Amino acid sequence: MLVREENTIPAEFKDKVEVVKGDVLNKADVEKTIQGVDGVVIVLGTRNDTKPTTMLSEGTKNIIEAMKKEGLKKFSACMSSFLLMPADKVPPVFHGLNADHQRMLDAIKSSGLEYRAVLPPHIANEPSAPFQTLHDKSPGRSISKYDLGKFFIDCLEMEEHSGKVIGIATIK
Repeated sequence: MLVREENTIPAEFKDKVEVVKGDVLNKADVEKTIQGVDGVVIVLGTRNDTKPTTMLSEGTKNIIEAMKKEGLKKFSACMSSFLLMPADKVPPVFHGLNADHQRMLDAIKSSGLEYRAVLPPHIANEPSAPFQTLHDKSPGRSISKYDLGKFFIDCLEMEEHSGKVIGIATIK
């Protein structure tokens, strides 16, 4: 797991993951992180910063490049469910950030790799619950962070999601 700050890893996971402290914009950090792995999960974020950025798309490009170098094929990636909405329906505060999510999705789709583009709505700090996935549309308004995290891993072995844009949400 490549992280900028180790204190962002929840205590219950610290002994379950191998941590590499670094920056997704640094190609050497990315290459070091993916050596010896079977698959990749891309979850990049800006915390609460909604200003325009290129960090998400540039970091994704670095990961894709490193995966190709390492001979890896499968990955899942997290982007905003705003990509499933008409652009004029996205709240203006998110336009710049959403543009980078679109650049990220474009890079993923053109990668030639076996991607699963996962577009969750609100990620809730709630217990696990039944959820639904749909291709190219959102099935709801929120998803448990526990279900989403598990899905990022599980979907790597679900061929029905290979090369797809996946909406995911808790069944209400």
